[in-house]
Amino acid sequence: MSIDESLLVRGAPGSPYTRKMLAVLRYRRIPYRFFTGGLWSDDQDLPTAKVELLPTFYLPDATGELEAVVDSTPIIRRLESEIPGRPVIPEDPVLRFLDYLLEDYGDEWLTKAMFHYRWYYEPDIEQAGAILPRWRALTRSTEEIEQLSTFIKERQISRLYVVGSNDTTAPVIEASYKRFLDLFAAHIKNGPFVLGRRPGASDFGLYGQLTQLATFDPTPVAITIERAPDVHAWVSIVEDLSGLEPSDDDWFERDALPETLGALLSEVGRTYVPVLLANAKAVDEGAETMTTEVDGCVWEQTPFPYQAKCLQWIRQEFVRLDPEDRDVVGDVLAGTGCERLF
Repeated sequence: MSIDESLLVRGAPGSPYTRKMLAVLRYRRIPYRFFTGGLWSDDQDLPTAKVELLPTFYLPDATGELEAVVDSTPIIRRLESEIPGRPVIPEDPVLRFLDYLLEDYGDEWLTKAMFHYRWYYEPDIEQAGAILPRWRALTRSTEEIEQLSTFIKERQISRLYVVGSNDTTAPVIEASYKRFLDLFAAHIKNGPFVLGRRPGASDFGLYGQLTQLATFDPTPVAITIERAPDVHAWVSIVEDLSGLEPSDDDWFERDALPETLGALLSEVGRTYVPVLLANAKAVDEGAETMTTEVDGCVWEQTPFPYQAKCLQWIRQEFVRLDPEDRDVVGDVLAGTGCERLF
């Protein structure tokens, strides 16, 4: 990839995946130009993504023409392969797999807590309704902002079903977030990152969701500060790691992983894994509703085809491992519940 000109990225401050990718670019010292729709007119002349998601990266295709690219996980890996230096993907295949699994957990499970808290509780709804439209249309009149706010709130509340948030699952989601805070707060004492003294893709996946959960939406912010102030502080640190000077020795050794990492993986196996497996089964069968049990409680939601692909991609990463590395990963995951993925 030519970086004669800085990367062009469109996103929004309220998008966890936008925040995730901007933090990656800052850490990797990749020049970029960031714009939020509504403030710059030149975004109207850019290509349109097949699926409108944020952030959108405008990257050269095989012919050198710009194309709109979304989905943070493959974008991270494309940038790794085409722009050298300061990688966020570990070289050790065992660590690389664990990093991938935990990045997926952040992107696809922790986001349920983010979306749930934002659109389930009235104070969070009102704050998001007041601020999110202004990030998109700061110069509009108060009346226009209010109309946009009503539209956003009604649309997002009506989509709570997509992440599985409802009156039945709410206690499961919230208990899971609180456990995550406890576990992650304990784990970063060994790091301060997921896999050692330097960040991996999983750090940025968790960070993206926490920019909202731990620092913006009032209900989870209060929970985070009371329960895990270290996590609240961690988010501010990870926002800009451009000054960190990592070395190859800063990753954990595969045979000396801290117990706190196993505890974090057990939370993945306790919550995300059963939903991931039940969702894939429901998608395969063409079912209209997916039902499973999480932590002794009923979990029911509309099947989500994208997360069926997530399971497939996790399994592909596992299969790509050499037999010896696969055995090591199996030993790390044994008893966490994550082994059920395979």
